[in-house]
Amino acid sequence: MTDRHHLLVQGGTFAAVGDGGDISGVRGGSSPDGLFVRDARHLSRWQLTLDGAVPEALTPVADGDTARCVLVPRGGRNEPPAYTVFREQAVAEGGFVEALRVTSNRPAPTTVRVAVTADADFTDQFELRSDYRTYAKTGVVRSRQVLDDGVEFGYQRGEWRSCTTVTAEPAPDGVEETGTGARRLVWTLDLEPHGSAELSLRVAARPHGAAHEPDVPLSPAAANDQLIALEGEFTEGVPFPTGWPELAAACARGLSDLAALQVPARGPDGEELRVPAAGVPWFLALLGRDALLTSLFALPYRPQLAAATLPALAATQATEVGAEAVCQPGKIVHEVRHGELAHFGQVPYGRYYGSVDATPLFLVLLGAYTEQTGDVSLARRLEANARAAIGWMLDHGGLTSRGYLVYRADGGGLANQNWKDSPGAICSADGSRPSGPVMAAGAQGYAYDALRRTAHLSRTVWDDEVYAALLEQAAGDLRDRFQRDFWMPEHSFPALALDGDGRHVDALASDAGHLLWSGLLDKEYGELVGRRLLEPDFFSGWGVRTLASGQAAYHPLSYHRGSVWPHDNALITLGLARYGLHDEARTVAHALVDAATAAGHRLPEVLAGYARDTHNEPVPYPHACVRESRSAAAPLALLTAVGGA
Repeated sequence: MTDRHHLLVQGGTFAAVGDGGDISGVRGGSSPDGLFVRDARHLSRWQLTLDGAVPEALTPVADGDTARCVLVPRGGRNEPPAYTVFREQAVAEGGFVEALRVTSNRPAPTTVRVAVTADADFTDQFELRSDYRTYAKTGVVRSRQVLDDGVEFGYQRGEWRSCTTVTAEPAPDGVEETGTGARRLVWTLDLEPHGSAELSLRVAARPHGAAHEPDVPLSPAAANDQLIALEGEFTEGVPFPTGWPELAAACARGLSDLAALQVPARGPDGEELRVPAAGVPWFLALLGRDALLTSLFALPYRPQLAAATLPALAATQATEVGAEAVCQPGKIVHEVRHGELAHFGQVPYGRYYGSVDATPLFLVLLGAYTEQTGDVSLARRLEANARAAIGWMLDHGGLTSRGYLVYRADGGGLANQNWKDSPGAICSADGSRPSGPVMAAGAQGYAYDALRRTAHLSRTVWDDEVYAALLEQAAGDLRDRFQRDFWMPEHSFPALALDGDGRHVDALASDAGHLLWSGLLDKEYGELVGRRLLEPDFFSGWGVRTLASGQAAYHPLSYHRGSVWPHDNALITLGLARYGLHDEARTVAHALVDAATAAGHRLPEVLAGYARDTHNEPVPYPHACVRESRSAAAPLALLTAVGGA
């Protein structure tokens, strides 16, 4: 988000407001404002005026779970403001609530005309992206109904129906038309000398498919109390390191963010679950890879995330071939969307399977959860899903026919389907992109770990020794092939990927650190890789870059070709510790914790790749998710890897 938008998040709902608490509804730019629920903008305009004019922010909205600001009418030095407005806003599941307190600054009675202009355009989030795409939406019917205490906005397109209800206490004196579709709620407040008056406004969003109206809290304070209680559940009992207060603070901040980023999902039997969303503003939804890695990082401390994520993904596991969604039997979903465009098939992301690595990560988490908790019931319940996932890896995934997990660019979706999924992310050192099928290195590590962990489940939980032996053999063969085919002797480093002809995609990339986490490399190779990742071209001082500097493909402000990703570095740190490179693991962990400390103990989705020795503060990546579940869980992974060192 840009610095003029401030995020409020709780569950599947978030709001982005400006410095003065307004929502402008501007469509352009990389970060539109509004109230968003289930991929749709349920409040596209929310503008306060005082006596017909937009007030000035005396104290702008600051970061926090509640948006607070102080506003005054515009004036000059010789004309002190006649009154002051204290504005407070918060979100809850499916709703938005605001409290206004108008206080007179004069010793005589004062009259103030307060107005809030509201609108709901119900725009799908995919329409708001800066990708120049347009979507036909025929037969749309919009409605606006004045209520005794507010107004209701409605939207219908065929069977698709949504509404947003705005109510106020006290009820407005009137609801005016604006000529634009928006409605203006107005009050005339008569203030006693130095007196005050209060208004409370509540916005309830009812997206398509919602079973009932949301229970919106009566005040921002009540909404904040809900969130504080939820955050307390997430942080309670976690053994924060006493000797490293900065890491403890980053873990606490991350757990609080994870509490806010839980979205509803359903399991195989229709049971209601809460799972980690990927991040805001663009990805407040279930993304398979993100939820799995988040759950893995948090597993020693919050195993309930894995206990919800695994059945939610099992419930959406593919059972048939579907070309448009890159769907194949046994594959774990990449992205689940609930918006209008997904509903009508105008974007493929309703259930989209364009991920080569979510399926092995599903198996890794299932095995790790069983080992960590000793609870075998989930592994028994999901045995058929796990076997189907193995079947996908061996069959459609390419392990049997190609020797590796392989993906092909999806013309209607993602060109790259590993974690570095931007169009140019998989590249050679000179920046050129491979053509044809791609075998990304990191995914092979996940596959190796998945085969080994599932073999263990087969032997210890499912009592199938034959299947276990088959999977162990497949894992051993994959390890031998990988070190033969991916290793670049001239660099003493593995290739980022192989192209369809088996040639090295030779960029030096951070994905090699994921191979340490998975245990795919022999000890000698693993130590070489681990130490190489701490060389200055890779290590910026804030973390390991996605691509080593000095290569033609490197760019410090590229999404995947030179930036620093906290979750990527968390995997690297776990991998370094696994290979006994504890000094290197501590170096990376301290760099990330320093980056978090510089940003209020919160790690963003991604940082720019600029070196710390040339700029002593981390440089933000301009379009990063401010709150992202993998980054929120990354400090927990650091705690696992290095303890309180």
